[in-house]
Amino acid sequence: MRLRPLRLLCGSAALALTLPVLSPGQATAAVPVSSAYLQNYATGLNAADSGGTVAAHNPKGNEDHQQWTPVAVDGGYQLRNSDESGTCLGRSGTSAVTASCGTAGTVWTIAAAADSTYTVSAPGTSQYLTASSSDSGAVALGQAGDLARWYLTPVSYATAPMPSADTRTLDQVTFLTAHNAFANGADGNFASFPVNLFPNQNYGISRQLSDGVRGFMLDDYTVSGKAVLCHNSCDGVGSPVPLATDLQRMVDFLKANPGQFVTVFLEDYASSDVLKASLASVSGLSDVLYRPDQEGVAARGWPTMADLAARGKRLLIFSDRTRASDIANGWAARDTFGVMYQREWTVENYWSMGGGIGSSDWSCYSRWGTGRPLTVDSAAFHPLFVMNHFRDYTISGTTTTDNGKLLNRAQNFCTPAARKKPTYLAVDRYDLGSPTPLSQVGTLNTYVLAPGQ
Repeated sequence: MRLRPLRLLCGSAALALTLPVLSPGQATAAVPVSSAYLQNYATGLNAADSGGTVAAHNPKGNEDHQQWTPVAVDGGYQLRNSDESGTCLGRSGTSAVTASCGTAGTVWTIAAAADSTYTVSAPGTSQYLTASSSDSGAVALGQAGDLARWYLTPVSYATAPMPSADTRTLDQVTFLTAHNAFANGADGNFASFPVNLFPNQNYGISRQLSDGVRGFMLDDYTVSGKAVLCHNSCDGVGSPVPLATDLQRMVDFLKANPGQFVTVFLEDYASSDVLKASLASVSGLSDVLYRPDQEGVAARGWPTMADLAARGKRLLIFSDRTRASDIANGWAARDTFGVMYQREWTVENYWSMGGGIGSSDWSCYSRWGTGRPLTVDSAAFHPLFVMNHFRDYTISGTTTTDNGKLLNRAQNFCTPAARKKPTYLAVDRYDLGSPTPLSQVGTLNTYVLAPGQ
């Protein structure tokens, strides 16, 4: 894996929306001239050189020949592969290929489209570069449509200082998040043998809170009619911790610390009735529970952190279940009692970087497939970005190394993959790594992405 330091682009107006349509022979300064990802609007996948053909691949930073530099030439633009000298995006018939720059078929018309996207077409034709809807599918020439719209996503984003404490919004802040926060070996039993030999965290929930963890991933199951916390299943688990116990710890912390904000992510195996009853048993929960569905956030955007603090609404709970699955089971919608459906409010990358030892996979793509890519966004509402950074099994040596590289992956792999800065950085063993995960989260909280890219 080649680690590349974060570079800042010059001029955040590079992708202004008021671009003229480009025709053969024209050039416009609005087309970015720095290295970019040719990232599909509909799928979030990147165009990559795949052994001479061009394929749609999961975003993978500088590891997969996915970076292209637009260069103005006579008749339009070349898209030069940034790490393969002399290689350009080209076409052969209706196939997208790579070829030596300057050969026939390596000049393209690039024209502005809606929502900060572009079309890339063969000059003087209505043949558009069109993506596959699945990873490893061929990129080809085809008709206009969403699959023929592309972002020229900066390899390195320009940044602006973090807004002041009274104006920054929830989607501009990054929170340290504990993956499987309950699987800590300190608060109680969480799994049977041998899973219990691999705790994801070293400290209990109260210590996590005092250490600066503000996002908590919890797996809830039903045992004897109550929601309890187990990893994989509750079979053979003696006295698992009730969900309500950990939620009470968080509510008590928020009551004692008025300026803080906590988010819970449920890997949710309980019915709506069981979950509702568990929440109802948590004293003071309704006082701090934040309900974005009741405040028009999906239409107007996220509120400021100062507003949430002033109103005391500082706990957000998500479920990974879907509204459709609850309806199919005949259950009440979870948001009727304050648990948001995560896929309606966030985007999240696929969770695994690989096994507990050995090489890691830093590709960054949607946990939920190309139907909800990480790039989902709108002018009014920016989904919160949950960035997972952990492996299948927690091995302390591997985790220490991985956690030390958290900022690099967040900035150089996952930010361009999502076209947004992570809101939640989820790790195993947040106490391991140099620099620490908390300090790297602190770095992310010094800036926002500059607008107009």
